[in-house]
Amino acid sequence: MEFQELISRFALALGIGLLIGLERGWRMREEKAGSRTAGIRTFAVTGLLGGVAGALGRTLGDTGGGVVIGLSIAAFGAVMALFCLEQNRAEKQFSATTWVASMATFALGAYALIGDMRAAAALAVAMAVILAMREPMHDWVKAITWPELQSGLVLLAMTFIALPIMPDDRIGPFGGVNPREVWLIAIVLAGVSFAGYALVKYLGASLGILLAGAAGGLASSTAVTLTSARRAAAGEGSAGLLAGSVAAASAVMFVRVCAIVAAIGPALLPSVAPPLLAAAVVAAGHAAFAVYGRPAGAEAGRRIEFRNPFSFWSVVVFAMALGLVILVGRYLGEVFGATGAIVGAAAMGLADVDAVTVSMSRLAPDLLSPEEASLAILAAVFTNTAAKIGIGAVIGRGRFARDIAVMAVACLAAGILLAWFTTGLAPDALRR
Repeated sequence: MEFQELISRFALALGIGLLIGLERGWRMREEKAGSRTAGIRTFAVTGLLGGVAGALGRTLGDTGGGVVIGLSIAAFGAVMALFCLEQNRAEKQFSATTWVASMATFALGAYALIGDMRAAAALAVAMAVILAMREPMHDWVKAITWPELQSGLVLLAMTFIALPIMPDDRIGPFGGVNPREVWLIAIVLAGVSFAGYALVKYLGASLGILLAGAAGGLASSTAVTLTSARRAAAGEGSAGLLAGSVAAASAVMFVRVCAIVAAIGPALLPSVAPPLLAAAVVAAGHAAFAVYGRPAGAEAGRRIEFRNPFSFWSVVVFAMALGLVILVGRYLGEVFGATGAIVGAAAMGLADVDAVTVSMSRLAPDLLSPEEASLAILAAVFTNTAAKIGIGAVIGRGRFARDIAVMAVACLAAGILLAWFTTGLAPDALRR
């Protein structure tokens, strides 16, 4: 190792100690000198000490170096444990934070000499942030409910335990269905529901529901519709606000499809963009009216409170149903050629607009003409929007269903009208 690199790594080890020591020293700044186990100076030296152990280990090679570093960490941990134990006895408390922080500082100091400097620095910053957020994190733990914790753990298990072991190959006839993709749909449904729950809880009903819808629309406006319909049916919120969330998700979905087409098949953009952007404007206007256009106090007597972030089994069943829809869409596309591709796209649009948009953009102009590919994409968006009416009527019902129907019909009307003009189907007199 060159001298300049060696000095840089020691400087990083020192910086790690200073960063953690600054947080520890600031937190105990009002205590008398000599009454605390470790402050900014002790942590700075701890980082350097770890760096020295790492440098010795690097010099001695794999086996000898590992032994030296391991023994150094063990010896340092034993000494620090004695001091922290005496501090806890003097203060009559139980806390291992100082000991754990000192051990982590020593270990990161050693890693700065033998490993990736960027990773060591990032971990040190993350540790300092965690230590500094003691009060907010404790308050958050006190405020969290058991259903929230349970749902969060289920969502994490779905994402980091179940998803990696899901088969990533298509199963079944006509191209089949990818189980991993279906499980991703389930994760999106659960994630959208959980995000909406959290945003409403911490930001309030109007802003929280609107932001949840817009954020959910980046992944799946269908998921937002299903979640909002269930909330409305359970009486967990204002039907008007929940419908506004669906409108916000729909507006994002229309723009998202345009972005995908622009990136993959820009030749289709002149045919696809005008109707979709017109629908997006209508949906955004409906969302804004749902949140800000209603008479003041119209919903004041009703407190919005979601009882549970999401239901696991309902999410899984709906994702499986969407997987079946995808299979039917592929069947229609393969059996009936170009016409079937459009019909299949319309069927698949009930479940996944993005997949249709990507596939159709890639098929033009080799297997499909630009007009056919554009029509297939618009058909998928059309059925996806129309499906929201069905979800609202079957699950949400009442005012929620009426608001969704008005929004969806207005979006479809605006889109069809713009498509009529821009594709040359409108009479010349009208287009002039």
